Amino acid sequence: MKFIFRSVLVAAALSLSSAGAFAQAYPNKPIKLIVPFAPGGFTDVVARILGQKLSVSLGQQFVIENKAGAGSTIGTDFVAKAAPDGYTLVMVSTTHVISPWIYKNIPYDPIKGFTVVTKLVDSPYVLLANPKVPAKNVQELIALAKAAPDTIHYASSGNGSSQHLMGGMFAAMTGAPLKHVPYRGSSGAANDLVAGVVETSFAGVPNALAQVPQGRLKALAVTTAKRIPQLPDVPTMQEAGVAGYEASVWLALLAPAGTPRDIVNKLNSEIAKVMAEPDTKKALYDAGVDPTPSTPEAMSAYMVKEMDRWGKVVKEIGIKVE
Repeated sequence: MKFIFRSVLVAAALSLSSAGAFAQAYPNKPIKLIVPFAPGGFTDVVARILGQKLSVSLGQQFVIENKAGAGSTIGTDFVAKAAPDGYTLVMVSTTHVISPWIYKNIPYDPIKGFTVVTKLVDSPYVLLANPKVPAKNVQELIALAKAAPDTIHYASSGNGSSQHLMGGMFAAMTGAPLKHVPYRGSSGAANDLVAGVVETSFAGVPNALAQVPQGRLKALAVTTAKRIPQLPDVPTMQEAGVAGYEASVWLALLAPAGTPRDIVNKLNSEIAKVMAEPDTKKALYDAGVDPTPSTPEAMSAYMVKEMDRWGKVVKEIGIKVE
């Protein structure tokens, strides 16, 4: 019995030692970071900023791979089914907790199907209009849309996206009959907005900063309760006369369910460090986002609340994907 007991202790010690060695060795090969949106959009910009910094910090390349489609569910499903070894991660947005309310038969559980690593950033969206639209402000846009129903379109990065929901919420709250035009990514939506193919869009701050200062687009309002420093002259939606309208988009880093806690902790710690560096802060500021890293537990709880919140919004405004 003593021999057996001693053997069990040795085996347990070796197991703990192996687990510790594994965590210390992580990462020992490139890490695949899935962005479930098309290149050039809000999430993609942040992924490339952090991927570059983490490649240096962790000594292994972060390979950014865009897998867009179906309201971000295609790329996210890919990660849900990946090995829980820390080498396949996904950067999700608020869309992660919106899509399940809009799409039928999502092939994963948005909460239980993943291990949260950290919250990353928060950002407002901006109501943009092509310069050919005669409206100078939000109230004029609403009046224009009501005077000629279904002639004012709003572009989004796809059905079920944050852009889709923010535009639908705006239309419902103001009574403005805006017509939704979904694209396969925010980059395509932005290109057609600049070209005048569509009249308006609720876009991420990076897209706004790339076009508004040059006069290629007009910024009519931001979606948050406070103005943003990158566009200080642009009013909030509430200042523009849409009482009660407030929304922002967040990004988070997730791993497949069952990813070892040591790996999650290491990623969480490294991300907090690189996001606190001055050059990273500047890059994120220039991209129009606010760094808001968190513990895995805090973000897990926040995602549950956000899923409930946006589910109620979807039901109230009746957004559906056929």
